[in-house]
Amino acid sequence: MRKLWKLAVPAAVVAVIVAGAWFGYGFFAQGETDYSFKTEKIVRDDLTSSISASGTVEPEELVNVGAQVTGKIMAFGKDAAGGTVDYGSRIKAGELLAQIDDVLYAAELRECKARKLQAEAEITSAKAAISQCEARLNLARINWERAQQLWKSTAVSKSNYDDAEAAFISAQADLAAARAKQEQTNAQLAIAEAALVKAQRNMDYCAITSPVDGIIIDRRVSIGQTVVSNMSASSIFLIAKDLKKMEVWVSVNEADIGSIKPGMPAEFTIDAFPGEVFEGTVKKIRLNATMSQNVVTYIVEVSTDNSDGRLIPYLTANVRFIRARRTDVPVVPNSALRFTPEEKYIMPEYRGRKFDRSRKVVWVAEGKLLRPVEVKTGLNAGVRVELVDSPLPPGTEVVYGIVETAAENPQDGGPAKSPFMPTPERKGVQGGGSAANRARAAQAQ
Repeated sequence: MRKLWKLAVPAAVVAVIVAGAWFGYGFFAQGETDYSFKTEKIVRDDLTSSISASGTVEPEELVNVGAQVTGKIMAFGKDAAGGTVDYGSRIKAGELLAQIDDVLYAAELRECKARKLQAEAEITSAKAAISQCEARLNLARINWERAQQLWKSTAVSKSNYDDAEAAFISAQADLAAARAKQEQTNAQLAIAEAALVKAQRNMDYCAITSPVDGIIIDRRVSIGQTVVSNMSASSIFLIAKDLKKMEVWVSVNEADIGSIKPGMPAEFTIDAFPGEVFEGTVKKIRLNATMSQNVVTYIVEVSTDNSDGRLIPYLTANVRFIRARRTDVPVVPNSALRFTPEEKYIMPEYRGRKFDRSRKVVWVAEGKLLRPVEVKTGLNAGVRVELVDSPLPPGTEVVYGIVETAAENPQDGGPAKSPFMPTPERKGVQGGGSAANRARAAQAQ
C-alpha cells in the first residue's frame, strides 16, 4: 500500500504540472492571433454567361479542283489581273487554271473520229447491200410464182421448178443477212460515237478550268509535274468561293454541346488583331463527334461576316458562345456566395440558423462579427453572379474570406508568447523582451 502511495504522489504532481502548462499556454495563446475580413463591394455592371472554346477560321465554301486525266502540267493560266495563276489569285468561272499535255489525247480523238467515219461508211454499204438483196428477192419471187403456174400445166421441168424455189428462199436469207449486217454497223457506229465523246471529253479535261468565281487558297502542283487522275492524288487547286463570308470551326467539349443551339450569338478574338472582338452566329452543329484521349468533342460552325476581307483562312480563334447577357445589374463575386464562416465569427443570434435552400447567403461584417443576408441569384457568369431583388444596395461590402494576423502583446507591443517558451536573445538585450530589460540594456551600453 505504501509503495502504491509513493508511486501515485509523483504521478499526480506530474499530471498537475502538465495540466497547468496546458491551460497556461491556452490562456496566453488567446492573444496570439487577430483577424480581418476580406471584402468586396456589390456593384452594378454588365454580365455575360458564355462557353469558351477554340477554333479555326475557314472559308464558307471550298472547291477542290482536281485532274480528270493523267499527264504533265505544261503551263498555268492567267488570273483576273492578268498574272499567272498562283496562291491568292482571283479567278472567274471558266478561266484556265492549268494546261495538261494533250498530244496523246489529241491523237486518240483523231482515231475515234476516223472510227466513226468508218462506221458510217459501213452503214452506207449495208444499206446498199439491203437494196440489192431486196431487188434479188423481188426477182426470185416473180420467178417462183411463174414456176408455180407453169408446174400446174406441166410446162416446166422439175429441176427448173426447184431452182426457182431455191432462188426465192436464198434471196430471202440474203435480205435478212443484209439487214443484220446493217444492225451490226449501227452498233459499231454507236460504239465509235461513244469513244469519240470520251476522247473529246479527255481532250477537254487537259485544260483545267475554274468551276466557280473565287480565290486560289492552295496550288499543289508545279509546271512539269505529272498529275494522276485518281481520288487520292488529283487535287491541284483549292479555291475559296467567297471570302466575304467566313466560318469558324470550333471544337466544343461534350459537356457544353447541349447548351449550344443554332442561331446562338458568338464572339471571338484573333491573335492577329489583339483587342478586337468579332461577332458571329452558330450555323450548324456537326454530329460526327471525335474522341481524343477519352475526350469527346463536336465541331460547331460559326458564320461571320468578312466584307472587309480582314479575316483570312486558318487563323486561330478564341470563341465565346453567349448563353445569356444582362446589362447594368447588381453583381456579387461568386466567392462570397461560396464562403461559409466558422461559428465563432458569426453574431450569436445567427449561430446555428437554418437557411432556405432555394436562396444563397452572403455575409456582411458588423464590427468583428458577421451577419448573414439571404439573397436570390440570377445569371451566373462564373466569377460573378447576378443578384435579383437584392436587399443589399450597390456599394455594400460582402465578405468572401478571413485573414488571420499576429496580435500585439499588450505589455511591450510585441506578439503574445507562452510563459513556457524561452525568450530569444535580441541584439543589445539579454534574457527577455520587456521594456525594463530593454532600458537596462540601453544604460549598460
